[in-house]
Amino acid sequence: MGSVNVDDILEDLPARLGRLVGRPQPTDAPVTQAVVLDSDDTDRDVSGAIVCLMGVRGREALPMVRRLALSRPVAVALKGTAGEAQEIEELLRPAGVGLFLIEQAAAWDTVLGVINGRIQNTDYHSDVLALIEEDLFAIAQTTARLTASHVVIEDAANKVLAYSTVSNDIDELRRASILTRRGPRKYETLLKDLGAYRELHRTRGVVRVPERPEDGLKERAAIAIFAGERVLGYIWLQATGSGIAHAVDDLLVGAARRASAELIRHRNEQSVHLREDRVARLLSNPDEAAASAGFAQIDPDRPACLLLVGLGPGDARAADAELKRGELANLAALHAAAFKASAVVGQHCGETAIVIPELRSHDASSALRSLADAIVKDAARLGVEVHIAIGRAAPSLFALRTTAGETTAVLRRLRRAGQQSVATLDDFEAEVVLDEAGRAFELSPFRHRALTRLCIEDEELAQTLVGYFASGLDVAECGRRMGLHKNTVYYRVAKASRLTDLDFGYPAHIAIAVLHLELWKAKQLTTPDGATWA
Repeated sequence: MGSVNVDDILEDLPARLGRLVGRPQPTDAPVTQAVVLDSDDTDRDVSGAIVCLMGVRGREALPMVRRLALSRPVAVALKGTAGEAQEIEELLRPAGVGLFLIEQAAAWDTVLGVINGRIQNTDYHSDVLALIEEDLFAIAQTTARLTASHVVIEDAANKVLAYSTVSNDIDELRRASILTRRGPRKYETLLKDLGAYRELHRTRGVVRVPERPEDGLKERAAIAIFAGERVLGYIWLQATGSGIAHAVDDLLVGAARRASAELIRHRNEQSVHLREDRVARLLSNPDEAAASAGFAQIDPDRPACLLLVGLGPGDARAADAELKRGELANLAALHAAAFKASAVVGQHCGETAIVIPELRSHDASSALRSLADAIVKDAARLGVEVHIAIGRAAPSLFALRTTAGETTAVLRRLRRAGQQSVATLDDFEAEVVLDEAGRAFELSPFRHRALTRLCIEDEELAQTLVGYFASGLDVAECGRRMGLHKNTVYYRVAKASRLTDLDFGYPAHIAIAVLHLELWKAKQLTTPDGATWA
């Protein structure tokens, strides 16, 4: 990939933002970074950089410019008048440093966006880094929305790796760190003097830094990203609005564990082709499950459980359904990691799947339901309706795949019922069996011809039969539920029996009718010639 010089950047810089008033020597000197400096920065590495002088204008920048002439960046960018620029350009020219004069009203973040957008840093264009950056940005954005804070993820050297959507409610430290991918040195020093980094290295928990208005710092909460005993980076929350909520610790713990997994993958430089779905492997044959468990250092002989997390019917049909699925997957991953570090999140049958391995016992239903309830609650805060099916605890990871089918069936039933958000097989066992029998019947070519015609041609009779069976064959109860006189119910049920030649007091005939009515309610009942209920 070719290098970038000031002419390339000038080509992208709109005239309303600024102009080049002094060329560097050599004119094709490669630009590899954009650096923001303020009056207190004296020892930053500016090699190959365009240095943006923030907080100073015109002649105020002269002391900094004299120092920069000795450090020899590629160019300096500052705000000022044409007359002031001439004096500064004369200082820089002997050192071969170029000069961009930026318009007074131009926003620095816009200028830096142009520069960084042109610089082609090959380190950030490999497939692996593109994926790690995408994943970290998703973690930052989800965490920010759940905590009502601004989130930045840094590496151990305080280089910004990802951040949440920028708002107008961030302080100068956070704004500068986003613009330059690194926080100003004076603020890093201040945070160290406050003991923030020392405490982050000491604990696996959340560290809070109170606001310091005199230094321009808003309240912060942070957590270190660990891999074993090694610190890989930090996640910082900056307060916005009413401040940082107290109940953010679990979310930050989950976010840190997720970020740790992504950073470890990056450090190992794993190929894109190795990013296969671990859930699919864990639910595959025993050899695949054992290999995946060994790679993740999971004990496959301990109990495990599968949870399936799906969008509600309305969100699943929305135009932004895919975006919501991505947000839901990130949310589930944060909570799962906080619940158990070895949790695995992926996809199964198009739904977000959570595998919780290494359960302490077969009876973890209370804890798993609490996990599911927490996901539902935070999903609602994101404006997403979700249903979560909790599968049976399998005696081992190898046996987990035997529970996947029924967990999927429970999730389907949850969506159809629409009355609760979390369920296990115990909550819906009879209904799930009926649903699955209906699904098998749907695949069969055989239909009761007279009953099929009745359903398609007489909605009133079909709906009365649905109410009759739902009321346990109680005519009075059916009438009450449907707002009908019991004699009307008697008449309609008798008419349906006469038209179909079925006895609705006989169990086998009831079963036949119920299967047909289930398809009819789903608008999937057709006649042999293809006619359907509309």
